[in-house]
Amino acid sequence: MGDMMLSPEQENDREVRRADQERIGKFGRLNARLHEVRSERGDLKAKMERIDDASTDLMMGSGDRVSIRLGAAFFETSEEEATEHCEELVEGAQTAVDALGDEEASILAEQAELKRLLYARFGASINLEEGGPPKA
Repeated sequence: MGDMMLSPEQENDREVRRADQERIGKFGRLNARLHEVRSERGDLKAKMERIDDASTDLMMGSGDRVSIRLGAAFFETSEEEATEHCEELVEGAQTAVDALGDEEASILAEQAELKRLLYARFGASINLEEGGPPKA
């Protein structure tokens, strides 16, 4: 516990204004969304890998008809149509991954600005870093 205490020089007795509270709250909301975005991107990338594996399996097929799942139902189709379906799914997932990447970059830029403002006002008496205060 002793290493979590601030020295008298590090303490900041500044009053927390409404604007500061709003910035801190916004930073927290952005941080929560950042974690959601990263999780969604990871899930989509895993889905794309599974679809790519299925597409590879289709290419190694014998040209017979195959069953694909759409929702809760299975449909019989040609390998060519199934491969096209996989390609469409991968394209859609890639578009979503790209959009989430853009959102992540936007969140990080906004958080950097909020950190700049809040650290300028409160110094070491506020911690906006993941996993605890930075090591000195």
